[in-house]
Amino acid sequence: MKAVGIICEYNPFHNGHIYHIQKIKKLYPNYLIILVMSGNFLQRGDVSLINKWNKTKIALKYGINLVIELPFHFATQSADIFAHGAIKILTELQVEKIVFGSECNNIELLNKMADIQIHNDEYQLIVKNYLEQGINYPTALSKALKDICGQTIKDPNDLLGLSYVKEIKKQNSNIEAITIKRTNKYHSKKLNKKITSATSIREAMKNHIDITTFVPDISLKYINDKSDIESFFNFIKYKIISEINNLDKYQTVDEGIENRIKKYIYNCINVEDLINKIKTKRYTYNKIKRMLIHILCGFTKEEAIQYQNIIYIRILGFDELGAKYLKNIKKSINIPIISNYSKGKQYLDLEFRVNAIYASIYNDEQKNKIINMEYTNKPIIKRIE
Repeated sequence: MKAVGIICEYNPFHNGHIYHIQKIKKLYPNYLIILVMSGNFLQRGDVSLINKWNKTKIALKYGINLVIELPFHFATQSADIFAHGAIKILTELQVEKIVFGSECNNIELLNKMADIQIHNDEYQLIVKNYLEQGINYPTALSKALKDICGQTIKDPNDLLGLSYVKEIKKQNSNIEAITIKRTNKYHSKKLNKKITSATSIREAMKNHIDITTFVPDISLKYINDKSDIESFFNFIKYKIISEINNLDKYQTVDEGIENRIKKYIYNCINVEDLINKIKTKRYTYNKIKRMLIHILCGFTKEEAIQYQNIIYIRILGFDELGAKYLKNIKKSINIPIISNYSKGKQYLDLEFRVNAIYASIYNDEQKNKIINMEYTNKPIIKRIE
């Protein structure tokens, strides 16, 4: 039995994700699909509109065979760290291919750029020079590639795909990277016909625009429109003020950015206001959002070191094919596979904490349900119809 991998956040699950899954099934009809999925806090510092257990139900409904959680440490950091964790999990699970959306849809170009980033010493020096000029990291990478080979990539999925390809090479993984052409602009805030970006859907929700054309009914059932970083502003502000002289202990609070936070936090009225006041050329909007999530969740640099490697694989759900695949490869996997909180508690304390924080903006009934699901839920099982 062969497997193909997807790495995704599903925020929210929409028609484009259905297209992605269907395209993979058409390309590789004899493969099962393994999804490595971010949980309740996401890579750009966003908060998941649908909690991870309901995202798992949706994924299984639409043809995913096995759903694995990408741990918080990897799910809420830069593209390279995000990719490192996801590729490591898929490699451990003996996936043969990953398929991801790409604006350029040119895997040869992504491979060429990955080799430059890994092996070209001149490239590293150019990046360092741009960083010293105060240019943010993603832009420095893009400009350095342009300087070296006269080509560059700057669209979000291409950049993330480049991180996947680079990690496959660094980890000496046997995974083959496959691209499919994206049908829309990733960061576009305009709704397209039927398949549109998650960004445009979230923007439409903020403006109370109907999104029923763009997401399946099951997503509408589970979306919580209060799941937004702005809903956590008072918690974030309290956390910052109560630890005003110790902010640099938190992951991604670096290079003196804590001084700008101290300067502006007292007079900020929301997260957007805070970010706009403290951001610089070096500190991008999304980098600051990730930093605020780390402060909110109490995720320290010390913990980041502790969790810097994938030390377990947590199963959120599977169907019969997924269960059969796991059974076949289980003995050859070198790290624990966790399907029960009580048996994997020593690995999941961080996940429990951040899940409880995620639940804090819900009403009491929903809050207790989400917290209880974290330690009572076993993997969600879908029977093949």
